[in-house]
Amino acid sequence: MGKRQSRPWVVSDELWSLVEPLLPEPGPKLVSGRPRVPDRQALCGILFVLHTGIQWEYLPQELDFGSGMTCWRRLATWNEAGVWDELHLVLLKKLRSAKKLDWSRAVIDSPRPGSPTGPKSGPSPVDRARPGSKHHILTDGRGIPLAVSLTGGNRNDVTQLLPLLDKVPAVAGLVGRPRRRPDMLFADRGYDHDKYRRLLRQRGIRPVIAERGRQHGTGLGTFRWVVERTISWLHGFRRLRIRWERRDDIHEAFLGLATCLITHRHVQRLC
Repeated sequence: MGKRQSRPWVVSDELWSLVEPLLPEPGPKLVSGRPRVPDRQALCGILFVLHTGIQWEYLPQELDFGSGMTCWRRLATWNEAGVWDELHLVLLKKLRSAKKLDWSRAVIDSPRPGSPTGPKSGPSPVDRARPGSKHHILTDGRGIPLAVSLTGGNRNDVTQLLPLLDKVPAVAGLVGRPRRRPDMLFADRGYDHDKYRRLLRQRGIRPVIAERGRQHGTGLGTFRWVVERTISWLHGFRRLRIRWERRDDIHEAFLGLATCLITHRHVQRLC
């Protein structure tokens, strides 16, 4: 993805120009005192936590991010306002305008990060019933994330196939109707179910799903590796490797922000 900056939590002018118009107007200060921490500094603090995995209360004060609680509140507010969904759509539009979105196929997978308990967690059926969560990820043919979601670790992968497809936004950027459906969908054996193959075909999507009981070597890995690479990028953010947040909306906020950052890297390659 190109050379990474040494301080990835620093918000570039280019990225800030995309984020700032999407932020909600701050409410009135209820208590007089210190001036409000600028949004850009707070976002740097949020990115520091996302990249390093550090606990909020240990956020280095010498870096002038504001307090951990300030950054936490700002993240929760922005997530509730849908900032990361809007930013993701802005970035996808840029990629589609440059004809860099590959709609010929999409790929889906559902990794399970290590996790304490919390909302949207549950006993994993494949990991000795340990409680945890799952990240469900859908990418285009190049590995650009189209949609992500969070569920309990006890949720069957295939049950999230259609909800994840429904989360793909309608992406404009070219003449004609916005697009949100791939031509084909590649998936592993966890999605092997005739009912869902039929439902995909009804949506005009050709299912290419590995079948249980068949030997490996189907060749699907030639196409599926892009989602595994994107998962690796996603879990390169230390805060997402283990789900520390008991509140599911905060973990989802980190997940949405990380998705935007990965998509933004693809946009940067256009320059």
